[in-house]
Amino acid sequence: MKKIELLAPAGDPEKLKIAVRYGADAVYFGGTEFSLRAGAGGLTIPEIRENVSWAHERGVRCHMTLNIYAHNEDLGPLKAYIKELSGIPIDAFIVSDPAVVQLLKEAFPAAELHLSTQANTTNYLSARFWYDMGIRRLVLARELSLAEIAEIRRNIPEDMELEGFAHGAMCISYSGRCLLSNFMTGRDANRGACAHPCRYKYRLEEEKRPGEYWPVEEDGRGTYIFNSNDLCMIEHIGDLAKAGITSLKIEGRMKSIFYIAHVIKAYRQAIDAYEEGRPFDPAWMEEMMKASHRDFTTGFYYGTPGPGDQNYSSSAYSRDYAFVGLVREYDPDTGWATIEQRNKMVLGDKIEVFGPAGDEAGGFTQKILEMLDEEGEPIEAAPHPQQIVRIRMEQPVGRDWMLRVHKNEA
Repeated sequence: MKKIELLAPAGDPEKLKIAVRYGADAVYFGGTEFSLRAGAGGLTIPEIRENVSWAHERGVRCHMTLNIYAHNEDLGPLKAYIKELSGIPIDAFIVSDPAVVQLLKEAFPAAELHLSTQANTTNYLSARFWYDMGIRRLVLARELSLAEIAEIRRNIPEDMELEGFAHGAMCISYSGRCLLSNFMTGRDANRGACAHPCRYKYRLEEEKRPGEYWPVEEDGRGTYIFNSNDLCMIEHIGDLAKAGITSLKIEGRMKSIFYIAHVIKAYRQAIDAYEEGRPFDPAWMEEMMKASHRDFTTGFYYGTPGPGDQNYSSSAYSRDYAFVGLVREYDPDTGWATIEQRNKMVLGDKIEVFGPAGDEAGGFTQKILEMLDEEGEPIEAAPHPQQIVRIRMEQPVGRDWMLRVHKNEA
């Protein structure tokens, strides 16, 4: 069986580096244009060049999203943008639009092309069509069951890979092909500017009773009728692999580095355990849930989702922990760590410290008993965004380790 790839989101250079440090085999990112996550910022051309090189030095593949559905006005600028990518050894391009496929093949005949979930591939005949067009990996439609995926795998060329979403936010529109954002706000989801109206709060109005709003749910708070729970397949990696999926994709180019670290580390541990024949450790799920999340669902993998897979009461996340600091340097001789503050810390806070999977020590809990400012002067609090402080650690830590505080114990 082919080794499973853990594919992580990289919305900006910092997120890319955290994803790599915490165990990703590959990362996917967008540029500042022509990607379906305009709100994530994306990487500039110089940043793409620099970060692809950095990732390759660490054995990590880099996939770039060019998965918009182009309008006529996009074609000229897109062609010029693709030309700017010349010479950057991007491992694969994620595409949806046949026009983008054509432009990439003209510019880079040897480029590896992956078909985005936006293309809604739900059967093996469509897969074969795209194979003939030069596609070598399908990012499967999220509406497929494991049984359907296994049937696709049996009926496509051996050198065509399958990639499936394993974790993250679910879109209520068919494989993300949403028109609601464009209709309500003028922001086109299929060109990278989704306003996420599926997370808005809705009420029902009867035509002849304008201004009288009726809750769809009996609790009277209204209803989030389009609002799905988050996908989570960390306990089912074996089933995904047996169906023929060889790349597990984590959604979240707009998520924080705190979120990415938790999720990538947990999936890294779970994938390694599966491939080594070890059982799943529930502690990995517990750790992952310390990042912000909604309730979890297995989506369509085991059949059509039911009412329990929708979240009718709120679009809010569960956030029990605050991300308070990122380790920049550590002196093993003195035990002092240089920390970049991310949320307020004060003396006496009980902090949990954790690092990437496989790092020695793995994580520990301590109180902040000593804290210095950048000039080495003792301080009692670090309230300023990204303030540089020093904290004495009770156990060794490494660069890019993180500090978190339970909101009830700060």
